[in-house]
Amino acid sequence: MLFILKHGVDYSTLNEKLKESSASYKFLDLYGKKIVIAWPDAYVENITDPSIEIAVKPKRPFQLASNEWKKEPTEVDVKGVKIGGDKVVVAAGPCAVEDEEQVLTVAKAVKRAGASLLRGGAFKPRTSPYSFQGLGEKGLQILRKVGDEVGLPVVSEIMDTRQIDMFKKYVDMLQIGARNAQNFDLLKVAGQSGLPVLLKRGMGNTVEEWILTSEYILSEGNGNVVLCERGIRTFEKATRFTIDIGGMVAAKLQTHLPICADPSHPAGKRELVHSLALASVAAGADMLLIEVHPHPEKALSDSEQQLTPESFEVLMNRIKALTNALGRTA
Repeated sequence: MLFILKHGVDYSTLNEKLKESSASYKFLDLYGKKIVIAWPDAYVENITDPSIEIAVKPKRPFQLASNEWKKEPTEVDVKGVKIGGDKVVVAAGPCAVEDEEQVLTVAKAVKRAGASLLRGGAFKPRTSPYSFQGLGEKGLQILRKVGDEVGLPVVSEIMDTRQIDMFKKYVDMLQIGARNAQNFDLLKVAGQSGLPVLLKRGMGNTVEEWILTSEYILSEGNGNVVLCERGIRTFEKATRFTIDIGGMVAAKLQTHLPICADPSHPAGKRELVHSLALASVAAGADMLLIEVHPHPEKALSDSEQQLTPESFEVLMNRIKALTNALGRTA
């Protein structure tokens, strides 16, 4: 249950009523509103108080992410880049940071083509412990230096709660990867960080489970969350994963949060990336996350799915043509 409170009034009486109800509850400042989220609903649905402006009982299990109470779409601001408006924002860069020259070459190329954010992995969650694990903090330092040099905000994946202070020094947006999608302690820390969060869907998560993971971040008072569809694991082997366009649309219809699509990971092959990216934009994605490498065949991770800078430029031109037809921009 959500209580939207009046500004500038005394909440002490309401606080006492909530205590007496034996419900769990939390006061939040979110989207410029003072909110109380309380559960279970049955314990608090009869509470009234002069400090309450509106009481909302969402029908969906995710309450703060639901558009049942927040009708207007949320725009997430990443250092001046607005995600969730008319513009389809593209974040591009290498799967893994390998060295400064590699990142600088890609950053200049993707910015020239129209990308608004620089992505890159400094810490790499790999299936095999013998695969390249990333450069760690050195990789973050490279991303920050290059991002500042070319004028692109930086997004990179955090893997552990103990890394949060390090990431706050270097990145403008945290990425929670598919393998950490239900790492609830990490989600809470990401919420407490105050940084915008790109939240990927776990490869085995339903749409409902995906959206519920965002509640952990929102319930820490951090409303700057972008949901990212990156493909789920199915029986199909023609693609690396199955990009769930229908699930992405379902999430967009049920929440006020912006939706991102990562076409690189479900494709698994660079020749599929263009089509999956365009399909995602046509279905309403507010953001794309695309892997680009100057020499994909030499990449230390995910070499088969990374685009060349030249191919990325072609894709950006196609995205711009599509968004123009849809009444949006890129």
